[in-house]
Amino acid sequence: MKTLRSHVRTAILALTAAGLLASQATPAAAADCYAIGQQVAEQNGGTLAKASQTTRGGQEVCVIVVLVPGKDGQRPRRSEIVVPAN
Repeated sequence: MKTLRSHVRTAILALTAAGLLASQATPAAAADCYAIGQQVAEQNGGTLAKASQTTRGGQEVCVIVVLVPGKDGQRPRRSEIVVPAN
């Protein structure tokens, strides 16, 4: 019985440590997508509205949303751009 408890305790500690490592990696990746988003917004002459990281087709990508000013006083146009996360 003690052996089972020991194994369960070890497994819980390992899963907790893995979760902590994964949660620390996500903000860094989000920060990278934000920086990429700022560059994309500048290139398109717009304002960065949103930058998030996701997986598409098995690859990590940044989904960038840019608001591009409208013509003749019209409202801004929303443009979604997907770029590889480096």
